[in-house]
Amino acid sequence: MLRIGNASGFYGDRFSAFREMLTEGPLDVLTGDYLAELTMLILAKDRLRDPELGYARTFLRQMGDCLGVAVERGVRIVVNAGGLNPPQLAKALSELAERQGIPLRVGQVVGDDLLPRAAEFGRPGLLAANAYLGAQGIAECLRAGADVVVTGRVTDAALVVGPAIAHFGWGPQDLDALAGAVVAGHVLECGAQATGGNYAFFAEHDIVHPGFPVAELHADGSSVITKHPGTGGAVTTETVTAQLLYETGGARYAGPDVTARLDTVRLTQDGPDRVRIDGVRGEAPPPTVKVGLNRLGGWRNEVVFVLTGLDVEAKSALVQRQLADALTDPPAELRWTLARTDRPDADTEQTAAALLHLTVRDPDAERVGRSLSAAAVELGLASYPGFHLAALPGPGSPYGVFESAFLDAKSVEHTAVTPDGLRIAVSPPPAVREVEPLPDPPLPEPLPPGPTRRAPLGLVAGARSGDKGGDANLGVWARSEAGWRWLAHTLTTDLLRELLPETADLTVTRHLLPHLRAVNFTVEGLLGEGVAAQARFDPQAKALGEWLRARRLDIPEALL
Repeated sequence: MLRIGNASGFYGDRFSAFREMLTEGPLDVLTGDYLAELTMLILAKDRLRDPELGYARTFLRQMGDCLGVAVERGVRIVVNAGGLNPPQLAKALSELAERQGIPLRVGQVVGDDLLPRAAEFGRPGLLAANAYLGAQGIAECLRAGADVVVTGRVTDAALVVGPAIAHFGWGPQDLDALAGAVVAGHVLECGAQATGGNYAFFAEHDIVHPGFPVAELHADGSSVITKHPGTGGAVTTETVTAQLLYETGGARYAGPDVTARLDTVRLTQDGPDRVRIDGVRGEAPPPTVKVGLNRLGGWRNEVVFVLTGLDVEAKSALVQRQLADALTDPPAELRWTLARTDRPDADTEQTAAALLHLTVRDPDAERVGRSLSAAAVELGLASYPGFHLAALPGPGSPYGVFESAFLDAKSVEHTAVTPDGLRIAVSPPPAVREVEPLPDPPLPEPLPPGPTRRAPLGLVAGARSGDKGGDANLGVWARSEAGWRWLAHTLTTDLLRELLPETADLTVTRHLLPHLRAVNFTVEGLLGEGVAAQARFDPQAKALGEWLRARRLDIPEALL
């Protein structure tokens, strides 16, 4: 058995988690995931300011706090904190260990940085272009005796799959075992989201300070998801289901090492805070690798007008007309959104107020900066009664655009740099397979007719949502077998569009996952040009699932 824990789900996660995971229970490997799509843009801006930056500096500070503990306990560290500059992080980490008198062997994985090939992608102004590498480079570094492996952009699950390959000796033909490790890696990658964090039914567990997850991996690729004894949160089939649905799509979950079949995943409660994952089948990976492209898209700004008391709609219409007249050279994009947070006969001024948001974007910083701010502020004594702003508008800020491209896997270098400086070229998988959508599985038997009651969907179903570039993912699972029989027949793409009007004109695809009692939706284009573009109120679709759970529909009374 190989015990792998996670101590970071994003750049900015709980700083103390590394020490907590190293001291509160046994581990063989500790991983950290730092690289969301938005993070790559942040690191690209760091690298523009200083060529020696471009990595997650938080990780270096975390190691300053507990590197000695990891080495003393024999826990190997695998992180993608190298970001856009793994060599520089590896160097800084070695220097840190030398200052502390700790013998340390550091390996690194490189080859993902494709910015020198920017012209191939036909996107001007690229700040970062990174291929999503697989797990083999990590495995090579660990086989060569690395205590710490730092990578650039690898798939999130590779942080778990790499140590498993090194430990169990799997080859590229061991597709089912690799797929099982990918599923375990996907559960671990977002940290406390697997142990009750951001969980739909959060009131059922103590999640004030949830622990981070641990996977007990076995040679056949099966695993048990758990956490250190005595830590907060909970590990249940539903907390694991929620994370499995996060940022996934159909039944085929493709990666550079293997395509995992999510429709084969079986979850079993294996005791308190223990969930067994088995039955996972794997297929050959696709012939291409994904490339994340980050570029500056232009400049944006936001003004929030506070509308209090009576005549909210009329006040909104007035200020919109006034600002339209005042902007002689308006931004390319203006978007008004009126949030009716006001209540009638409110007993506090704040609850009597609505918020009118103006978001603007333009290639020219001036159009969203001083001229817009001046036009809004100059209305201060000449507009609707009670005029004030939630905050003074700023000068505007740059926004980023994230896009995906795909390259032949054979055209992308994947190199493991061992602690001794040996560079090992990782070969692409010997067998590949195009990823094709699977036909929908048969629907379960519908529930017999019976009385219904109008109620929120969230009383009988959980949800977890997130972003994939400009698309949103929304997974919904039933809490019981009867609930699944109802959900599978009821929550169609047409009903989703009705419940979430923002999706009405967008392409929505539904995937059924019967073993998880879940339906998983992909909503194309909901997030515009990705999270960095800040195209909507919830730019990462984090709360899209909670909005859906709050919507009311006719639910069988037998479920309620």
